[in-house]
Amino acid sequence: MPSARPVLVLVGPPGAGKTTIGRILARRLGVGFTDVDALVVERAGKPIADIFLQDGEPAFRELEREVVARALDGADGVDGVLALGGGSVLAAETRERLRGHVVVHLSVGMADGLRRTGLSTARPLLAGVNPRATFKALLDARAPLYREVATVEVATDRRTIGQVVRAVLAALGHPADAEDADGADDADPGAGDDRGAGSTGAPLPDPTFGPRPGGGQ
Repeated sequence: MPSARPVLVLVGPPGAGKTTIGRILARRLGVGFTDVDALVVERAGKPIADIFLQDGEPAFRELEREVVARALDGADGVDGVLALGGGSVLAAETRERLRGHVVVHLSVGMADGLRRTGLSTARPLLAGVNPRATFKALLDARAPLYREVATVEVATDRRTIGQVVRAVLAALGHPADAEDADGADDADPGAGDDRGAGSTGAPLPDPTFGPRPGGGQ
């Protein structure tokens, strides 16, 4: 019997809210949630920032590509909502594997992206002398790749968590339930990003807060 596969894949740049939105989408859809960054950290046995520092970006990208391939194939029980790392789409193999999956591109502009990432030195690709220029170059280079693989695109700028979740569900043709319609905040403590907010009515959080350093490159 073939393995189950993710029902929904989230892509987008750092600061788009993939983990935050992914957790709540999974709860609304009644499925599990998996974050590729967390799988990479588990596989490597060290934070992503340390992988970049000690092994280099090429080694990180190769490990990320392998982890994504397994996750997209439903290995290790990944069968719900899957959030890819911000740079996962750089691999042509990954973009090809995304064909046939339902992929949501969570987009974010410069202003909100920089505010949410906080120009964080915990994110290796934003830790240089000019993180603003680096972030702009990252957005410019990756936006076409996100759009290449996306089934739908949902902007997250100036939206609350609940608004983004409802926009994603609407774009995918899922009818709003009572919770979606009134924006009620009844998220359980683990429903939000592990680095921030669990409130569906709150602005998307700064993804640098919390125990998972160096994610979403």
